[in-house]
Amino acid sequence: MRHKKSAPNRSHRVSDQIQRDVAELIRDLKDPRIGMITINHVEVTPDYAHAKVFFSVLTGDPQACELALNEAAGFVRNGLFKRLQIHTVPTLHFHFDRTTERAAELSALITKAVKDKAKDAEPDAPPEGKEAQPE
Repeated sequence: MRHKKSAPNRSHRVSDQIQRDVAELIRDLKDPRIGMITINHVEVTPDYAHAKVFFSVLTGDPQACELALNEAAGFVRNGLFKRLQIHTVPTLHFHFDRTTERAAELSALITKAVKDKAKDAEPDAPPEGKEAQPE
């Protein structure tokens, strides 16, 4: 029973370690399509055979970067073999993480909605030269 309890913890530790190591290994890639990127999250399958690596792009084209990273996945995986102390090193699958894009879009929508609501809530000002008549 103890083994089953520690398994999720181990999975998180392995994911975190892969995230750190992949971030370091990507710096060594010479592909010009890979701009400045950040590794946001890694999801490892329970059998450690595959890992989804989610990244965001600071500079460069996200699609070109994703293609280049997936082409270099074998090289990065070989680097992980030398660093990780686990029996099975997962096959890496890189995915562009749209979370920050979505957050910016939602933030812009919220800001716009707040401005629109503020405009609607403003009392209509009386025409110039005329004061509001008391009722």
